[in-house]
Amino acid sequence: MILKKVDSVKDALQGVKSNMTFMFGGFGLSGIPENAISELVHLEIKELTCISNNAGVDDFGLGLLLQKHQIKKMISSYVGENDEFERQMLSGELDVELIPQGTLAERCRAAQAGFPAIYTPAGYGTEVAKGKEVREFNGKMHVLEYAFKADFAFVKAWKGDTAGNLIFKGTARNFNPCMCGAAKITVAEVEELVPVGELDPNQIHIPGIFVQRIFKGEKYEKRIEQRTVRQKG
Repeated sequence: MILKKVDSVKDALQGVKSNMTFMFGGFGLSGIPENAISELVHLEIKELTCISNNAGVDDFGLGLLLQKHQIKKMISSYVGENDEFERQMLSGELDVELIPQGTLAERCRAAQAGFPAIYTPAGYGTEVAKGKEVREFNGKMHVLEYAFKADFAFVKAWKGDTAGNLIFKGTARNFNPCMCGAAKITVAEVEELVPVGELDPNQIHIPGIFVQRIFKGEKYEKRIEQRTVRQKG
């Protein structure tokens, strides 16, 4: 049994450098790797290409990296909650590639499975397909999209064991599973880390073969972008 446990987020992020491409799990602020993001801010590496469903908010998530101008390119599907992102994009400080959310997921899954590319009907006839190869399947046009190539994938799970097996909880089971194994190195942070054998095999969402490093995270805020509740009465 190969044990993947490291003692801290600092150890988990050994080898990260400027000019690398990173994947970040999460949907909005749900299930984002908070500890890994905070450490990347602390390391002050720059010129990063970041692949994530969204870009966080101004003072949390990937918004913290944007504040420090550490991101040069953002590849994502939704960025509407971040004013600093908007400012950098409109000023030309930030390169942005917006792609359909399903295409983002499938390009992650293609990388995870070792496929070089996929065909998808999403985006055909729009700006998304500009300059890309298209092909007809069963009377419908499809766009060729390449699998992502990333140096590190940072994911967050509810529970994991020292062999890297992961269980996600609730809506944190979003982009996290399909980013596991989709980069050269996958770093998983978990709320609870247990010895091998304590997890029910039937409950494991991602096997440890897709994870290279795992550590127990700390002080999770678990924010949401906007909280809307019904008024009393």
